[in-house]
Amino acid sequence: MSIQPRQPSEIPEETRRVAQAAFPKGNLYMRIRDELGTLYTDERFVDLFAVRGQPAESPARLALVTVFQFAEGLSDRQATDSVRARIDWKYALGLELTDPGFDFSVLSEFRDRLIAGQREQVLLDTLLDLLKQKQLVKARGRQRTDSTHVLAAIRELNRLEVVGETMRRALNELADVAPDWLRTIAQREWFPRYAQRFDSIRLPKDPAARQKLIETIGIDGVVLFNAIRTTAESEILRKLPGVELLRQVWLQQFYTEIAEDHTIHCRLRTDEEQPPGELRIHSPYDPDARYSAKRTTEWVGYKAFVTETCDEEGVHLITHVETTAAVTQDVDMGEPIHAALAEKNLLPEEHLMDAGFLDAEFLVNARRAYHVEIVGPVKKDVRWQANAGKGFGLSEFKVDWDKQIVICPRGQMSSSWTEQRNAAHKQVIQVKFKPSICRACPAQADCTRSKRGIRMLVLRPREQHEVLQHVRRIQETPEFRKRYAKRSGIEGTLSQGTRAFDLRQSRYIGLVKTRLQMIATATAIDLHRLFDWWTEVPRAVTRISSFARLAPEPALIASSWRVS
Repeated sequence: MSIQPRQPSEIPEETRRVAQAAFPKGNLYMRIRDELGTLYTDERFVDLFAVRGQPAESPARLALVTVFQFAEGLSDRQATDSVRARIDWKYALGLELTDPGFDFSVLSEFRDRLIAGQREQVLLDTLLDLLKQKQLVKARGRQRTDSTHVLAAIRELNRLEVVGETMRRALNELADVAPDWLRTIAQREWFPRYAQRFDSIRLPKDPAARQKLIETIGIDGVVLFNAIRTTAESEILRKLPGVELLRQVWLQQFYTEIAEDHTIHCRLRTDEEQPPGELRIHSPYDPDARYSAKRTTEWVGYKAFVTETCDEEGVHLITHVETTAAVTQDVDMGEPIHAALAEKNLLPEEHLMDAGFLDAEFLVNARRAYHVEIVGPVKKDVRWQANAGKGFGLSEFKVDWDKQIVICPRGQMSSSWTEQRNAAHKQVIQVKFKPSICRACPAQADCTRSKRGIRMLVLRPREQHEVLQHVRRIQETPEFRKRYAKRSGIEGTLSQGTRAFDLRQSRYIGLVKTRLQMIATATAIDLHRLFDWWTEVPRAVTRISSFARLAPEPALIASSWRVS
């Protein structure tokens, strides 16, 4: 497909007249066209198409249709039907009333081109660039970030179903590519075993029978892979996605042994013997999906990180969304989010984040590299000395960084200062006091429970230590809690995305396609919020039940519920 960039078209007069008659007060799509113009241009997508070939549909229109599609949760067929049938969409797209639209398959082909060219961010970034020109979004304001889970578009499988479906996928792909070869090596019992989808309803209920079946499947997989390895077409067959997946899953799930008489033995690995969560495959149909858990929520899929503006006087708009594997920790995402915002020239001056994102290193780097102040609580000192009521916590010790000396609450000086790296390969400083001093100290019981009777401290580098102690001091103050309270608004954004835009449910298979979905969804949310801003719809407030309104003091609602 080729593309010859076209200039944005004006709205045909007949389309304008009919649309304004049908919607005298306008609607979301008409207002978007009136306020933002055509939004996308063909030039933004030229590099995704060939120079020669059959003319392609305008990528600018396809991009806009893609965003509209996610604004209403439409399928590809429903979206293309809307292009043909809806007056407001024709108005926004600048189409004649008689325009027949295009085939629904064009939308999936366009998404594939965006992914192949790594241009998914264009959907959101183009809107943000235009809004920066209109002063509706700006850098150096206040923003907030939080994460949420995204369910993969697959059913959850137990281990028996995982290996059975993996074997079945490999056989189906081989049957398409090399049917004659597969017919010669396939064992007779494979046909009833792998002809249908593995389902718990059909599987044996007896644990011993299930164990025997899973070991049988393991042996079948080894036999199949050995046959592939010895065939003349081995190079071609081993590159099939299903065959490569079979190899990976068998390494993760089985211990395989071949006896001297060539008998194959397969033993299922225990949970402790399987690879870590970031590598473990949970479905042969979405190898990117991973299992994760957060408090009481467990899921197989992905994780989305949403960042939005939250200045009092402006419209709250999503500035960035990042989609990762489900096992990604919040604390690892602060730096990538700031790097992405810096590239967009949308770094905040104040960034509100919860404790899951924060550690001392990130707090220092955010200020040093990006001039961003992080507002959020850090984890408390969990050592017993800091929580015993009368113990000597780390904050009670005075550190002289220039002299590399630490002074304890009783006025005694440390005897050694050693720079080293901890188990996480982070730079730390180990400080020790003389055993004779610690053992003779009358406050030893409040300072250490070491069998050797001496106190040892582990300090972070100076900037990290000082910022950590500073935040721990101020996060208990009313001023900090009032400032940080604004962060909770991001929960409303996640709720809006979940209830109205299917934010927590992937439509597609694979991380890259799910990432595109999250970006298109964020763009659609921004369009809805812009329309509410232009039409002066007030922001929704937190819902309060009828009974809760009767509370004599609002603070009672926020207090924790206890049973005496």
